[in-house]
Amino acid sequence: MIGLILGLAGQAAAAAFNPHAIELFERDAELKAWAIKLHDANRDGWLTLYEAQPAIRMFKEIADADRDGRVTTHEYRRAKEFVAARW
Repeated sequence: MIGLILGLAGQAAAAAFNPHAIELFERDAELKAWAIKLHDANRDGWLTLYEAQPAIRMFKEIADADRDGRVTTHEYRRAKEFVAARW
C-alpha cells in the first residue's frame, strides 16, 4: 500500500496526468469515500480516473508533511487520521 502511494506521489509530481491515481482509492475505502465526497465532479457516487487526479494530488499534499516528495508509512497514517477527522 505504501509503495503504491509513494509511486503514485512521485508520478503525480512528474506528470500532469497519473494513470494509476485511482488505485489508491480502490484499495482504501476510507480514502475512496473522502475522494468521492470532495472530487466526484458529476455527483454520480463514483470516482473516475479523471476525478482521481486532483484527489491524489490533494492527498499527497496533505500526507507529505516534510515536503521531501515521498510519503512515509507514518505520514500516510497521519494523513488518513487528518482526512477522517476533518472530512
